[in-house]
Amino acid sequence: MNRKLRYIMTDVFAESKYAGNQLATFLDGSTLSDEEMLQITREINFSETTFILPNDGKDGGYRVRIFTPGGEVDFAGHPTLGTAFVIRKYLIQNNADRVVLNLNVGQVPVTWLDPEDENSQLFMRQIEPSFGEQLDAGLLADVLGLPSEAMDTKWPVEVVSTGLPQIMIPLKNMDALKQIKVRNELYEELVLKMESKIILAFCPGGYTKDQALGVRVFCDHFRIPEDPATGSGAGCLAAYLVKNRYFGSDSIDIQTGQGYEIGRPSTLTLRASNQEGSIQVEVGGRVIPIAEGYWE
Repeated sequence: MNRKLRYIMTDVFAESKYAGNQLATFLDGSTLSDEEMLQITREINFSETTFILPNDGKDGGYRVRIFTPGGEVDFAGHPTLGTAFVIRKYLIQNNADRVVLNLNVGQVPVTWLDPEDENSQLFMRQIEPSFGEQLDAGLLADVLGLPSEAMDTKWPVEVVSTGLPQIMIPLKNMDALKQIKVRNELYEELVLKMESKIILAFCPGGYTKDQALGVRVFCDHFRIPEDPATGSGAGCLAAYLVKNRYFGSDSIDIQTGQGYEIGRPSTLTLRASNQEGSIQVEVGGRVIPIAEGYWE
């Protein structure tokens, strides 16, 4: 790989530097093979790294590929927001209010709450969710290393996908959320036979007064033991909340907190509505540029 590749590092779903979920974005990955993209991703060792490819012209979108250290994924949330931010700031170089990403899962539009404000929240419209199997709460309690009474059995343990399937696990309170210690052998046994490789546990009450829920996400299958901010999971959670009327309503507009246990506090905004069975989901947050350079 004898070439210089420009890259930008950002913190996504962050309220300040060195928080949220880290992302590296390469402005032109057209000269890289799949294996080189994976090698770079593993060298950087963030949850994800993205590679922008030459504009394919499809509906004005930008082709983007997303890699975790474990391999390529069709969709992920914080890479979508972070890459849209990079495209607008470093490629488009104007205050566009909308950027469309052509991901493996399809087109995902990203909009700015206030296009004139560089610190504005960005929102991504995720694809319509699908709902999979419901799982035994006791089994998932064992996987999380929790007693069965920590599970909030008023609500189902359910697989949801807005492009990347994940297991939604409702807990009773923040004490239970903080006590999670994933039993890796049980986790591997569980996900080996499932399409979903990601488990998302949540509980009422966040880490700050503005947060309605606390969230933790575990995805060691992708070489990410715990993820500090998961936009794809937030979309799945938003769909779950309105489908099951968790807050007693067919719509939500809330904030959640994630990443506090691993020193990367993150804030995500979840918006969703369920109209006659059609669920629309948006997930938002802030993106903060951290560094830029050249990969040799």
